[in-house]
Amino acid sequence: MATGNEIVERLRKETDRPLAFMHICGTHEAAIARSGLRSLLPADLKIVMGPGCPVCITPQGEIDAAIELAEKGCIIATYGDLLRVPGSKGSLESCGGDVRVVQGIHKAVEIAQKTDAEVVFISVGFETTAPTVAATILTKPPKNFSILSCHRIVPPAMKWLLEQGEAKLDGFMLPGHVCTIMGYEEYEQFPVPQVVAGFEPEDILLGLLMLVTQVKEGTHRVDNAYPRAVSREGNVKAKKIMYEVFEPSDVAWRGFPVIPGSGLRLKEEFAQYDAAKKFDVTFRHVGKHPACICDKVLRGIAQPSDCKMFGKACTPRTPVGPCMVSHEGACKIWHMYQVRKK
Repeated sequence: MATGNEIVERLRKETDRPLAFMHICGTHEAAIARSGLRSLLPADLKIVMGPGCPVCITPQGEIDAAIELAEKGCIIATYGDLLRVPGSKGSLESCGGDVRVVQGIHKAVEIAQKTDAEVVFISVGFETTAPTVAATILTKPPKNFSILSCHRIVPPAMKWLLEQGEAKLDGFMLPGHVCTIMGYEEYEQFPVPQVVAGFEPEDILLGLLMLVTQVKEGTHRVDNAYPRAVSREGNVKAKKIMYEVFEPSDVAWRGFPVIPGSGLRLKEEFAQYDAAKKFDVTFRHVGKHPACICDKVLRGIAQPSDCKMFGKACTPRTPVGPCMVSHEGACKIWHMYQVRKK
């Protein structure tokens, strides 16, 4: 494999026109910012972050539903990233309920096994986390356990982005973690250059070079720059388990309208574990903060530093939008690594 410096030199030679590629993974954004990769790229080569942070794309109405469950007396088990995401009236951290940070659904089940109280796991994430949740549901957890399913599927969001065309993209760097589970067959439907990339700086640079090469060739396909972890078919067993428990649903993403088939809901035979049905909670549409541009950042048409509140009214300590809360959020990443506008 070529060294990072060699790949950078090739990128500079091969990039002969303005190009913009979108990655859909918060871990990619963190790796890019941490290693300062944007400073090495040719001026005409842009890489922008899309809706790759599962916490960031969780709509405010779903945060409000989680807070409502806490107010109903449920023990809320959640990933730490969700604690400070703003809802309409505060956050899970400030709601006064019994909210506990867990590392995964198995820890939430352990809480339910030790109490008579109702325990609700806020189940967020892309296809990466959904199979683990599905496998746990198949073990038939205690009756006092349920989940609030906030899962999302990546390809429908990509389809929406391509149909809108507002970000003027030349291709996509596909999410390595998601593709480890799902493979990349589903992405072959899109008529644009795509590359599955890993998370080391050299992985990302190689992915960019492969994208540039496709553009120069005037072709489109899905190339795999992460073969040590990703295959075309993915983890067949994990996918089978996921779709044994979940089925696609039409859901809204923060910053997006309702995207058909982009969510995962529990199948009817597992309805007893559906907290929304169990406690009669609905996901209501809530308008965003008027000055927050998280929606534009998630759609790849703005950078965090374009926001007037970035690093001022909105910081990791005083977040206004979700992109400043999650470790996979572009705003928090840019603030942490002091990324400047490019």
